[in-house]
Amino acid sequence: MAKGRELKGRIKTVENTKKITRTMEMVATSKMKRAQDRVVAARPYATALTDVISSLYNAELAERFPLLRQPAQVRRAAVLLLTSNRGMCGGFNANLIREARQLLASLRSKGIEPELHVVGRKGLGYFRYVGEKIAVSRTDISDRPNADDAASLVETLMQHFVSGQLDALYVVYAQFKSAISTPPASLRVLPVEPPARKGPMPDYLLFPSADAIVTELLPAYVRNAIYRALVETAASEQGARRTAMKNATDNATEVLGVLRRTYNRARQANITQEIAEIVGGAAALE
Repeated sequence: MAKGRELKGRIKTVENTKKITRTMEMVATSKMKRAQDRVVAARPYATALTDVISSLYNAELAERFPLLRQPAQVRRAAVLLLTSNRGMCGGFNANLIREARQLLASLRSKGIEPELHVVGRKGLGYFRYVGEKIAVSRTDISDRPNADDAASLVETLMQHFVSGQLDALYVVYAQFKSAISTPPASLRVLPVEPPARKGPMPDYLLFPSADAIVTELLPAYVRNAIYRALVETAASEQGARRTAMKNATDNATEVLGVLRRTYNRARQANITQEIAEIVGGAAALE
């Protein structure tokens, strides 16, 4: 009955694993809902910022505000990669890392020197392993990012752009389209490129002046772009973890079915053999 005991041990192990993956799936589902709410809540503010900047933008403003400066030649660019601190989320981090590698290779092929900034232990561990130089690394941002986190990531980069140390800033993040669709994406954040105006020009009353308003709005626009990338990546991480844990739970259920059938067959065969031995012994005594 050694095989039966071994099968019972394997069944118990798979049952325990299934409990863990099922619990992680439920936790990820709850976190994803809250993260998705943050994504939705960030959109109206971003839309309002976009509308105001696109309405106020003109060629004269672009000459006076450094964040609108379009460099004649891009020589140095910062790449901000957003990954997670934890695993167990399928290919989520691998896809982001692949997107960042492709962006780095593309920039270098154009003669641009990239400066890598990494958020999250998974991205940091990979690029340290391959020997990529990392300018800044951050592992203190949780799966509930806020506006202060975004500001802490981008303030220094904005200053370097204004001073001419950087000519561009890209962010690599996960787009949250749905719980099962979270593709990686690269977005150029600096220099600010005002979106095209849609619809008629609104009639604004500007106070104190357009310059004063744009001075405040441009940094806010950049910080908001990073904040949206953070919250979308956080929501995408939970969506990916939920999917991965659901798949693991489903696989555990299938394995349990196979193990239980195998155990029952082995047990039935053992009982049949014992009955045959008893009958054979009784027949011998006659």
